[in-house]
Amino acid sequence: MIRRADACGVEYREHMRDGEGTVEITNFITGPEELNGKGRLFAKITLKPGCSIGWHIHEKDSELFYIMKGTAEYNDNGETITVTAGDVTICPAGTGHGIANHTDETVELTAVILYK
Repeated sequence: MIRRADACGVEYREHMRDGEGTVEITNFITGPEELNGKGRLFAKITLKPGCSIGWHIHEKDSELFYIMKGTAEYNDNGETITVTAGDVTICPAGTGHGIANHTDETVELTAVILYK
């Protein structure tokens, strides 16, 4: 199966997880069944300058980010760390994270959420 770029759904979330601005999410899957019921998200997330996803805890799933473009501040369970293109972040179940773009450049990342 192939899903063409123009068939991927795009959504916009304002103040995602109490973050700043509007986050753009390009969904690569249509639902958990496309991940064999093992997860619920495989997407590109775009953070324009000044935008963020607020800190939150993943209770029953884990989330991974692959930073494709830009520089962001990643809140790794309370510790703020600068991440850049090529970095991977892992937020295991039971821990929390958030990410913010405090630069003048757009940040793009791939996000995957897998069930515990």
